[in-house]
Amino acid sequence: MHDVEPLAEAVESLADRFRSLPQSKLLGAVPGHPSRAAAALELARRLAALALTVEGGAERDFPDAGAFAVGDQLAVAGHDLVAALAALPEGAEVALPDGPAAVGEVLAGAVAAVRGTAALCA
Repeated sequence: MHDVEPLAEAVESLADRFRSLPQSKLLGAVPGHPSRAAAALELARRLAALALTVEGGAERDFPDAGAFAVGDQLAVAGHDLVAALAALPEGAEVALPDGPAAVGEVLAGAVAAVRGTAALCA
């Protein structure tokens, strides 16, 4: 079984932070994004797309439900990825667009992405 706990914890921590931000902070610009909410939405979309890739599902739209929903969207996308990765057998690889990657690499990349967004939006 893969240790998905670091990803689950990082996602939940960041999602909780976004759920508690006031509107002024949510809508405040950060480098590379028009707002913190936009940065979090981009991360949620990346995590959701990765979860679909892991599950072998077809690509789907990930809606923008507004700044006040982005914490919940991040939590859902992150937990979907956690569940998808946890279900893979030991030694499995994920067929990424750039080529196959070990589950550990995918987990590490996802954790780094969540932590990067957290630092960007601090």
